[in-house]
Amino acid sequence: MGTVEHVGRGSGRISGDLGHRPPSPRPRPRMQEPPTVRIKLPGRRPAPPKKDPVRTTVRTFGEILITLGLVVLLFVVYEVYWTDLISAGKQKDATSALDSQWKDKPDATRQDHFTGLGEGDGFAKMYIPAFGADYQYTIVEGTSAASLEIGPGHYTNTAYPGEVGNFGVAAHRVSRGAPFNDIDLINSCDAIVVETQNNWFVYRALPKAEEKAGWAEGKGKEARCKGVSVLGGPYSDVVGQQIVKPSDGLVIAPVPDSDVVPSAGEQVALMTMTTCHPRFSDKQRLIVHSVLVKQWAKDPAKPTWTPAELKETV
Repeated sequence: MGTVEHVGRGSGRISGDLGHRPPSPRPRPRMQEPPTVRIKLPGRRPAPPKKDPVRTTVRTFGEILITLGLVVLLFVVYEVYWTDLISAGKQKDATSALDSQWKDKPDATRQDHFTGLGEGDGFAKMYIPAFGADYQYTIVEGTSAASLEIGPGHYTNTAYPGEVGNFGVAAHRVSRGAPFNDIDLINSCDAIVVETQNNWFVYRALPKAEEKAGWAEGKGKEARCKGVSVLGGPYSDVVGQQIVKPSDGLVIAPVPDSDVVPSAGEQVALMTMTTCHPRFSDKQRLIVHSVLVKQWAKDPAKPTWTPAELKETV
């Protein structure tokens, strides 16, 4: 028990155990509670949410459209790019075969012979200088799908290069090399040069319909239009370009768009090029008519000689 000590009156000092507090006990460390573990008890699973028929239909339709879009895209890539590569290879082979034939089998008579040609056989080369110095295609016999996959094809029932009548040639405008992709850009008097084993032929595009009036006093006076005129007689309706229906086969007749047989004195040597119109469609045909204006026999002494027309620019 504590005691009180009186130290004197008025000192006011208190001594003893009564003013002493015991030290506070240290707090006990709190123990972490173990994590709560939830245990799934066996029982009924919750029912899945009901499907929205509208949303399902829209999603299915969207997936179908995406699939169709991919199919169309692959088809376009095949038609526009892959077929070009295939045709380029076939055209190269046809040109190599023709070069070998001309080199290995020279014709002593220096005359062109087109008998015995089979479907797809190359027999001539064509150049359009207005399309650049690298525009060159080997023309093959026939206009079947297989032949046109190689390059421009000759209508078998028409004339051959340099002959009177109508030398008809068809080619694709899109895909498979697209040799005639730009023939709508051919203007009157532009040259189409055709090379055979023994000859060079220069055809020039005829005046367009809107150019016929005043041709002789206007464009017809240009130097490169020499030999190009508005045709008369049975050819009076023939123009440089026209668009026709696919069923109009008379465009490659001896007198285009006519069944008239001209007399020997009226016959003209023409070249007609045909292709689909418009691009990516076969609803119509684009036709380009040209007339033969020059011809040279190849000189064995000058094997590298070429016509000056090959260097013409637009």
